[in-house]
Amino acid sequence: MTEAELRIFVGIVKHYFEQQTGIAADIYTPFLADPTALPVSDYTGVIGISGVRQGCVYFTAPAELLRLILSRSGETDLSSPNLADLAGEIGNTISGNARRQFGNEFLISVPLVVKGRDQVISLPKGVKAYVIPFCWQRHDASLVVSVV
Repeated sequence: MTEAELRIFVGIVKHYFEQQTGIAADIYTPFLADPTALPVSDYTGVIGISGVRQGCVYFTAPAELLRLILSRSGETDLSSPNLADLAGEIGNTISGNARRQFGNEFLISVPLVVKGRDQVISLPKGVKAYVIPFCWQRHDASLVVSVV
């Protein structure tokens, strides 16, 4: 993954929060992660990538961030299943927007949602993982991009 390609994902995260909530996320400096120390929060939406690129993209966030997004959209059901659905939807939306940039052969899977901070997300062996940390409404979250 090149720096320019990583910037595409940074822009997509910024755009998502501005469009969906009207409040920009503060994006921190992306970094190359140790595969044994990847960020995992309360809810994680994992999207598999196949086609000409291989790997995965995942969005991980605390429950409170997801509750705030749901509340801002007028949703009153703030249950765990709805939070999980939102985490998957955000991961899917971000990956779908990346597909527009990378082309139709950047194939994305349906989201797999993982609940809990004690979960381990397995990434493809030998593929670097870049973390894009950000903060929205005082809640830290991350997008992890592991695509070759």
